Amino acid sequence: MQMSEASTVGQHSLAGADQALADGVLARQRRALAKAITLIESSRADHQVRAQQVLASLLPHTGKAIRIGISGVPGAGKSTFIEALGIHLIERGHRLAVLAVDPSSSVSGGSILGDKTRMETLCQREEAFIRPSPSAGSLGGVAEKTREAMLLCEAAGFDVIIVETVGVGQSETTVAGMVDMFCLLQLPNAGDDLQAIKKGIVEIADMVVINKADIDPRAAQVVRAQWNNALHMLRHASPNWAPPVITLSALHKEGIGDFWAKVEKYRQALTPTGEFEARRQRQSIDWMWSLIDSGLRQYFRNHPAVRRDLPGLTQAVTQGRTTPAAAAYKLLGDLRTDSPSE
Repeated sequence: MQMSEASTVGQHSLAGADQALADGVLARQRRALAKAITLIESSRADHQVRAQQVLASLLPHTGKAIRIGISGVPGAGKSTFIEALGIHLIERGHRLAVLAVDPSSSVSGGSILGDKTRMETLCQREEAFIRPSPSAGSLGGVAEKTREAMLLCEAAGFDVIIVETVGVGQSETTVAGMVDMFCLLQLPNAGDDLQAIKKGIVEIADMVVINKADIDPRAAQVVRAQWNNALHMLRHASPNWAPPVITLSALHKEGIGDFWAKVEKYRQALTPTGEFEARRQRQSIDWMWSLIDSGLRQYFRNHPAVRRDLPGLTQAVTQGRTTPAAAAYKLLGDLRTDSPSE
């Protein structure tokens, strides 16, 4: 059974191929990093066991990067902004990994994965690594394995990790639970301060960026003032940080330096108090419980008694012969039967 197999992770040395893969990641080999991410994204049970073993061996080499989430509505210029920021950081000696999540079709399940075409200059730089992944229906606008991919990128020596998320609304707040700093991109015509307050995503934003300010500088300043007013009416997540609102033009590379200065100031404000590390610790615990929930759901669906009763109960609910609650209680009761064989 997969759950018992997963419990053995880290208790023995890696197999030859997996050891070579881990060594390649530590040697900053792009091909090895790409293969490692592909391994963790695989849904095969044996691949998942191998992936956790590779991650366990690389864990001591992670945690040194700054993790930034970039969110915003479609058309806000996220990819253009990330490319401008990436070039700015590379010129200052940083190495940047971008985990760009594309929305998967609810009909076909497919995804365009076109982020590299929108970051043509950045993807040609050796100091940058861009990995597009499909959201595959995952809530929060992030791929299911984004957290593990971040760890692999850190082990490969990237000191800035950016997660570009799907602009899908309030559910996208999930990304704030896996990054150090969550930044929200908006347009100069994003709406008034009342609309800003209504967006639950704003309550967890560590910075708001008004992009494309060059189109209408006056409108950008008006929107900036409106967002400042809105943010002042909310309780901030940290007592040591008031989320700033800045304007910039990613297309013309104006204001990028100011953005990064704010990121560094944020880290400097939260690190001495221990809040920066505490945030990561909470995220690790939340991640553990998320994996437990996912594992239990998979265990439930694979249980022989559940698989036996599920089709009939599903049909009974559909035809109105039983209630959803009664069907759920019956299926949960099936778990009290003998455990599935290994």
